[in-house]
Amino acid sequence: MQVVGYRARTNEPAALRIADGGTVRDEWLEPGDELAYSLGDRHCAGTVDYSDAHGDTDGDESDDVHLPCDAEKAPYCDVHTSRWPCARCTGNCDMPIDNCHEEHAIYLAAFAPDVFKVGVTKPWRLERRLREQGADRAAHLRTVANGRVAREIEAEIATDVGDRVRVPTKMQGFHEPVDDGAWADLLAEYDYETTFEFDYGLGLADRPMPETIATGTVVGAKGRVVILENGGTTYAVDLRDLVGYEVEDEGSDRELQSSLGAFS
Repeated sequence: MQVVGYRARTNEPAALRIADGGTVRDEWLEPGDELAYSLGDRHCAGTVDYSDAHGDTDGDESDDVHLPCDAEKAPYCDVHTSRWPCARCTGNCDMPIDNCHEEHAIYLAAFAPDVFKVGVTKPWRLERRLREQGADRAAHLRTVANGRVAREIEAEIATDVGDRVRVPTKMQGFHEPVDDGAWADLLAEYDYETTFEFDYGLGLADRPMPETIATGTVVGAKGRVVILENGGTTYAVDLRDLVGYEVEDEGSDRELQSSLGAFS
């Protein structure tokens, strides 16, 4: 078996995508669930073909087929790495793909306690995108006619706010609330249409320890990070860090670090 992907938490629980014998299933990560996978070798996760054996594409998860790859690079080798052309766009393009011509929403997102970013997405998936990122608060600034305008505005705001927050930075604030004053000060600088607040129900008293494990009791998930309790310590696991690992259905017995709370 191999971890070949993941689903970040949205309105649904987070999940690991496990390939076994060429087929793919979702291992949903709901609070109280037990994970008991030991990690083996790691290599490219290959690709998942969303079609059945007869070549009929219907989006049904039961039809998903894993196409393995033995390349050493993980989570994906160069052949199986997809690069989103708009990822670093600042609006200085001729809108080369169809999506560029659709409406885009510009938003601010807050990650506890006081880390902020600006971003753009399609209006219809704004709330989903925020949950995928694990945002604690957000504000929809406005919707514009196309991606080029959105990227130009995003680039301008990013000079002050930033447009990227790394997962380890997000993890550092998982046990803290948002700094209301800092968030209010940021919003005071912009016009906005609506705001969002998200509660992921983690209830953490201490900062969880970052680890790469797939064994423990699921506490909850925030974006692409799942919180596991193992041996009395709480761990934060970036699901992307598990992609590519060969796994066996048994608990890991390797020695783990204690959480930061153990030293406070």
